[in-house]
Amino acid sequence: MTPIPPPAEELRLLDAELRQLDARRAVLLHRRAWLVHVLQPRPVPTAPPAPVRRPEATAPGVQNVLLILGGILLTVAAVAFTLVSWGHLGIVGRSTVLGAVTLAALGSPVPLLRRGLRSTAESLAGLGLVLTVLDAYALHTVALPDTDGVGFAAFASAALAAGWAAYGLTVGARRGAPGGEPVGVTTEGLPSADPGQEPAASGAGPKESGPDTGAVRRGTVLGLRLPVPAAVVAAQFPLVLWAAAVGAGAHAITAALLVTAAFDAVIALRASSTAVRVVAAVGAFGLGGWGTFAGCYLSWTAAGPGAATRAAALLLLAASIAFSAAWAAARPGVATGTATAAGLITVVASGGVLRTVLPGEWTVAGHLACGLALLAAVVRPGLPDPVRRGIAAASGSVQALAVVWALPVVVISLVGPLGRAGAVWSGAPATARDAVTSGLPWPPDAVTEPLVLAVVAAVLAVTVRSAAWRPRALTGALVLAWSTALSLPAALELPYTAGLSVHGVTTVALLALARRTRPPVISVVLALVTSVDLAFLALASETATLTVFAALTVLFAVAARQPGLGPVGTPAALVHLAASACAVGASLGWQPQHTALLVLAVPVVAALLAARLDDVPTRVTAEITGAVAALVTVTLTVTDPPMLATVLALCGVIAAGTAVREDRRSVGYAAAALFVLATWVRLAAWDVTSPEAYTLPVTVPALLVGVYRRREDPAVSSWTAYAPGLSVSLFPSLLAAWADPQALRPLLLGATALAVTLLGARHRLQAPLLLGGTVLTLDALHELAPYIVQMADALPRWVAPALAGVLLLALGATYEQRIRDARRVRDVLGRMD
Repeated sequence: MTPIPPPAEELRLLDAELRQLDARRAVLLHRRAWLVHVLQPRPVPTAPPAPVRRPEATAPGVQNVLLILGGILLTVAAVAFTLVSWGHLGIVGRSTVLGAVTLAALGSPVPLLRRGLRSTAESLAGLGLVLTVLDAYALHTVALPDTDGVGFAAFASAALAAGWAAYGLTVGARRGAPGGEPVGVTTEGLPSADPGQEPAASGAGPKESGPDTGAVRRGTVLGLRLPVPAAVVAAQFPLVLWAAAVGAGAHAITAALLVTAAFDAVIALRASSTAVRVVAAVGAFGLGGWGTFAGCYLSWTAAGPGAATRAAALLLLAASIAFSAAWAAARPGVATGTATAAGLITVVASGGVLRTVLPGEWTVAGHLACGLALLAAVVRPGLPDPVRRGIAAASGSVQALAVVWALPVVVISLVGPLGRAGAVWSGAPATARDAVTSGLPWPPDAVTEPLVLAVVAAVLAVTVRSAAWRPRALTGALVLAWSTALSLPAALELPYTAGLSVHGVTTVALLALARRTRPPVISVVLALVTSVDLAFLALASETATLTVFAALTVLFAVAARQPGLGPVGTPAALVHLAASACAVGASLGWQPQHTALLVLAVPVVAALLAARLDDVPTRVTAEITGAVAALVTVTLTVTDPPMLATVLALCGVIAAGTAVREDRRSVGYAAAALFVLATWVRLAAWDVTSPEAYTLPVTVPALLVGVYRRREDPAVSSWTAYAPGLSVSLFPSLLAAWADPQALRPLLLGATALAVTLLGARHRLQAPLLLGGTVLTLDALHELAPYIVQMADALPRWVAPALAGVLLLALGATYEQRIRDARRVRDVLGRMD
């Protein structure tokens, strides 16, 4: 029979077999990976492809460059011939040469277009257009030298514009296709002669073929692109030059600019050619802009209603052109922008007339009224949405500019009262403007500023009805209404008391509004800013200061009881209460350290409120305000140490009372620190210089608290229970002992340290043992220091190196033993608490 091994032996055999299988499997996997790598097909190295040399310029590009250069050179030659060589020929020769060259240049594009050489035809056509300009110049120089140059230029530009347009519309037409069929003339951007044929789109037509490709498609001849845009360019000058030639004034020249701009706008909106539309649009915006600028200048410099009316007529012409263009524009963005410009031009036109009729301070108000009148056009039925948006944007822009004009008055009304902090109770000023302009200039013609702000606020509140923009509009209206109330007394030069009343009523209204709005952030912030402004305004008079501070304290105390206003109203009431305490103390003639006792009532009130409040944010803000008020009281008593000690002790009492609450136990540390500081300040006031007088009052309570904690919780470490109290007394006394030449303090300190060390050893406590031993050792060294110094002076100098060497040898010889001793000491200390 086969013997069966015991289980342990069998398990060992199985593990050995498994290890052999794993090793064999690893060898087989490695062999398999090598075979797969060997059998994989390897790529055959091939030569890199030869680089393909590509041309750096396309054939059409080269052709266009050559044609453009050729046209430029021919144009330069023609100009040189006209200006330099003209006088060497007779009248017949001159006419023959210029006429022949011009006719040849203008007639050449026709056969070139029939052969499909469009670029060449465009180049020769451009040369022909330049030659016509030279013909006009030659005609004026030779045949009409006595005529006015500006007038002739106006006539010539009109004739050239008409001729170029006719040339561009007719050149390239074919009278018939092969086979006798009539063929319509298809020109760039213009309808064909055949009524049944659709106009060619901008840029449409067959591709240009080279000289070897033959004619273009039968029955179609494309027109030239250059002459019609050039005719539009030439059409910009006749009216303006004619107005200058007849000696017309600025109004007539401006009218000529605007009429030309209207002509350009019509072409830009109705032409089908992209090039023509672009040229006309540039002319419309350019000349229209110059005409509008000139009209604005004429309106602004108009001395009377008549001149302002004439300028307004020009501006209204520009506005009508812009409105018409916006109405007919296909792109919404262009329509909106053009309508906005039209609305602004209308406001400038009507406002310029009002400026000459109304007083100077009503100029901005008049323009604002004209801007608001634009809103009537927004509700007009049938108005396109882009135009409606543009008109609304123009009205909003006018309102925004009016608000910006009013901002300096608001800033002065808000910042000006801060200057009263340097002149407290210097006397009540006569008016509210005098109260806010201490060192600040008042803007001229600012009487209507409150009206402007109020009107814009009303418009925002009434006109904006969109659900998305309604909250923002109401917020803006609230801020503008507040700005109106803030600047109204100074703008109208109301009496000083009336200005205080307006600020007070505004604060009350904002707090009342905060009850109805959710969230009330804006209203509350504005109310706080207004109250601060009112407080600084009241510093001018003693009576006003006491009255305003007390009223603000009561007002915010009442507001703090409203839902949602506690976190803001409570600290505001406490701050105004502290200010009232300071004002009362100053009014009674008290010194700052005595006034601090009145201010100390604020931390007391804050602590009592925090104990009764259930709202956590309100409780926290009240406690923070009380702490800041306590800091103010301490600051007021810095110059009087006895009073400072009293205030610190009272603050410690307040902190101790706060620490009674379950959620404010940590304030007890602050209370202890305040009591200690109060004691130290009192001792310093009594000229006590011994450090033990400062440290023992801290050490004894600290040790008693440590004993109590160890008794309640035996797990508390001796470092936590006794180290703070012992350190506060031992180490300051040690520093004093090292600087004390007498022997009494070192002796008492050594005895105390020895007692602490023995107590630590007796009860096996780390903190007393180590702290007492350290202080005892250092105190002993201090006592032995004079003898050590004497001995060092008596010994030879070789003794110190010899002793150092012996010490190192001893340390090296007993290194292992010292390690065991150190571990034994560590274990002993570890078993202590």
